[in-house]
Amino acid sequence: MTPPRYNRILLKLSGEVLMGPSGLSIDPTVTARVAQEIADIKAKGYEICIVVGGGNIFRGMAGAARGMDRATGDYMGMLATVMNALAVQNALEQIGVDTRVQSAIPMASVCEPFIRRRAERHLEKGRVVIFAAGVGSPYFTTDSGAALRAAEMKCDALFKGTSVDGVYNADPKTHPDAVRYETVTYSRVLSDDLKVMDASAIALCRDNNIPIVVFNIREPGNLAAVLAGDGVSTIVQNEQEL
Repeated sequence: MTPPRYNRILLKLSGEVLMGPSGLSIDPTVTARVAQEIADIKAKGYEICIVVGGGNIFRGMAGAARGMDRATGDYMGMLATVMNALAVQNALEQIGVDTRVQSAIPMASVCEPFIRRRAERHLEKGRVVIFAAGVGSPYFTTDSGAALRAAEMKCDALFKGTSVDGVYNADPKTHPDAVRYETVTYSRVLSDDLKVMDASAIALCRDNNIPIVVFNIREPGNLAAVLAGDGVSTIVQNEQEL
């Protein structure tokens, strides 16, 4: 089967992807490897947007579970995503990739505010755009932020880089007999609670017909392989596309 041709993609990375065996929240060696993966596909002509989570530094939900005000915890988590975005920007620019960070929470001293038309212009000029601070409001995850930005930027697909190689019918870490889907519908993901992304993000991608490609970002070279149709992944899409 000929792989789908994506021109503009949004790459969603969990914050934990930037952690390494040293235990550092942001491991420079790991971050440099991820940046090189992005640079490799950028060189092939793809337009790239990025959203990075903040779980390697702080999770608002975890703070709320320990008695912190939920909104305060979520704002702290958003600030963590800005730190990660700046780290990825630094790693990309060290290897010659022109990059811009746009934050949903204005902080003019370190990055641009999110302005959709400006982001589009950056992409047209060949820059990588990293969106930080989620949607700028509490009670929304960075998954929802990624889905929203993918819709706003008219991305052809949302690539979710995780530590597993796709979507399974059960947690493969605890169920050795779990079966990986090659393709699965948004409806199945929601009805079976398959934990791809949160429900609001899935619904937003479904309503805007944005495929979600789930793959293992920790495997070197896998992002380029999946884009070429050779890597292992799961595509979440509408039923008529299957």
